[in-house]
Amino acid sequence: QVQLVESGGGLVQAGGSLRLSCAASGRTFNAYSVGWFRQAPGKEREFVAAKSWTETSVYADSVKGRFTISRDNAKNTVYLQMDSLKPDDTAVYYCAAGSGWPLTTPSGFVYWGQGTQVTVSS
Repeated sequence: QVQLVESGGGLVQAGGSLRLSCAASGRTFNAYSVGWFRQAPGKEREFVAAKSWTETSVYADSVKGRFTISRDNAKNTVYLQMDSLKPDDTAVYYCAAGSGWPLTTPSGFVYWGQGTQVTVSS
């Protein structure tokens, strides 16, 4: 079992930045691929970014060049640095962990956090 807890969400103006954190506990965290998804009201959960245990990263086209995923295995923590935020980035952001690679769909991830709200005002 892996438990994930997100933090760092909030309200920010368009063009601003936020850094989300995801603290993991439980089994060996550095053996898992980790990812971030988001879900806006009335929409399906959407892939944002993922990073393998070998540090390979992949991003959704909508966030490429603006968001950066990183992980600190010593702290069992995953981060999502979000820059140049847009109102369309408003959503609940979820952290996830799973085995295998590449992982860009929700079905590939086994463990999920509870989500953190990000709201970008225009």
